[in-house]
Amino acid sequence: MQFVMATLESLLKPHPRVRVLRDGPPDPEGECVVHWMQRAQRGHENAALNLAIALGNALRKPILSVFGLTPSYPQAQRRHYRFLLEGLVDARQALAARGVPLVVRLGSPSEVVCAVAREVRAAIVVGDENPLRIGEQWRREVAERLSVPLRLVDADVVVPTSLFPKQEYAARTIRPKIHRVLNEFLRPLPDPAAQVQWPSERLPAGEDLDIAGLLDRLGVGGASEVAGYIGGWTEAQRRLKRFIADRLPQYASGRNQPVPYRTSELSAHLHFGHIGPTTIALAVRSSGAPPESVEAFLEELIVRRELAINFVARNRDYDRLAGCPAWGRATLSKHASDPRPVVYSEQQLEAAQTGDPIWNAAQKEMLLTGRMHNYLRMYWAKKILEWTPDPETAYGLAVRLNDTYFMDGRDPNGYVGVAWAIGGLHDRPWSERPIFGTIRYMSASGIRRKLDIEAYIRWVAEIERRGGREH
Repeated sequence: MQFVMATLESLLKPHPRVRVLRDGPPDPEGECVVHWMQRAQRGHENAALNLAIALGNALRKPILSVFGLTPSYPQAQRRHYRFLLEGLVDARQALAARGVPLVVRLGSPSEVVCAVAREVRAAIVVGDENPLRIGEQWRREVAERLSVPLRLVDADVVVPTSLFPKQEYAARTIRPKIHRVLNEFLRPLPDPAAQVQWPSERLPAGEDLDIAGLLDRLGVGGASEVAGYIGGWTEAQRRLKRFIADRLPQYASGRNQPVPYRTSELSAHLHFGHIGPTTIALAVRSSGAPPESVEAFLEELIVRRELAINFVARNRDYDRLAGCPAWGRATLSKHASDPRPVVYSEQQLEAAQTGDPIWNAAQKEMLLTGRMHNYLRMYWAKKILEWTPDPETAYGLAVRLNDTYFMDGRDPNGYVGVAWAIGGLHDRPWSERPIFGTIRYMSASGIRRKLDIEAYIRWVAEIERRGGREH
């Protein structure tokens, strides 16, 4: 069911992709359907938007999309806000082509959505899901304040998260469950249009999407903007086409090498919802690339990514050491007082001032480009554990750096990466050693055996010389 052409009765029936936060039929006195865009920030192939449009068409009412732009999202920096705003420019154009205006207002998303819903006399509000703590808090606040129904659509996963009500132990436990139902949910998403147009003279007040002006008004600073890293559906489509044409054929054998990149480099676009996983998966599956590369990529995009979303959705301590498995916490506690070979300050680590040229290069890549190859991310986090006074300090610092500098920070994949590297999540005990206990260890010598690390270090040095611009 893609929420396109259906009767009102069928649209309101229970569906695994839809969560009802405020139940009831649409208000018969309501004048429109409000689509609350938050995590899925796109006007194309968006299941939440599709449901809103389908409900509007069934009710013979117009649809209005609203986005609340808050300047105080935890750890978000200027680089993230620019990327987000570029995506909103794309989304507004795509929504307009489907007959749905987009109103962007400054303020807490929960306050903005409720205010707009009252102003336009919404009959029902349709939003998208977000498993992160702050996103869930916004949704609960909206449900409490609205006087009309609120339905949330799980628009940024292939297989609905509701099908996995408990925290999964590892990829091997969730993989067969996903594959059993994959063909049911991995289907093309259409872009239906609103049949009733919104009267232009009644459009609620909102912001012009002047990116430079909004960045100044938001007053966000911190991590500088990333040269050449553009947000939005258009850029995501360009990257997807490049990946399929130039990188996917060698993905199975080359994805673990940081130079040259063989990955899609779409993680930030996925995080902001500028493109959906279904769009990517269908394009990759029909690409004609070698089966081993297609399978390897879909494993990462669907199984591993949705395992991470499951962890965040089912573990309230997803960004804390307390959320890691008991065996991991126990072994780290046992070795918490082990002498460290060296202890670096938070400032030294943040500035990439360690005695390890591999780690320094990885940290600089993150600072300059907003990303880091996944294999090096694992090494990066494990070294933070080795070089800080205790596991709690290491965990908190790794999460803060992840959320502050990575373009895909504040994302389930990032939290799972830290939890795997430091706390043993989705892993098993290994041979016991100082500091790590039975947490898997990664060494510089091992990295050098697996990767052409000198080429990587030279590559990052050249990016630094160019002031952050890649070559």
